[in-house]
Amino acid sequence: MTTLRIRIAEGGPPPYEQLRDRLRAQIERGRLLPGDRVPPVREMAGQLDLAPNTVARAYGALVEDGWLEGRGRAGTFVTERPPISAADGTSALAEAARRYVRRAAQLGFDREAAIRALRRA
Repeated sequence: MTTLRIRIAEGGPPPYEQLRDRLRAQIERGRLLPGDRVPPVREMAGQLDLAPNTVARAYGALVEDGWLEGRGRAGTFVTERPPISAADGTSALAEAARRYVRRAAQLGFDREAAIRALRRA
């Protein structure tokens, strides 16, 4: 399970909206990846000092929108193919490419090796 750094501001939008938006942003930025498990409702509620129903409402909205999926007792996970609108699809792809190249470099591969691996995939 990935460690999440989320803060809920007092006096802003309703807490469930803030949590929903922050989780979605973490998925869009690649901090939460497909298949990552999010903390159980009660654990997240305890971390953020929120009511469990507030967290459940945020998770439910993200499930409904296709960002998360519930797997029963196994927990709640980022979907394998999170939704991307046509408007931000290009920028999301560019960001994914940048992350891929950075990761390849961390593993000791140059750009050409990364491109060859991508073509094989």
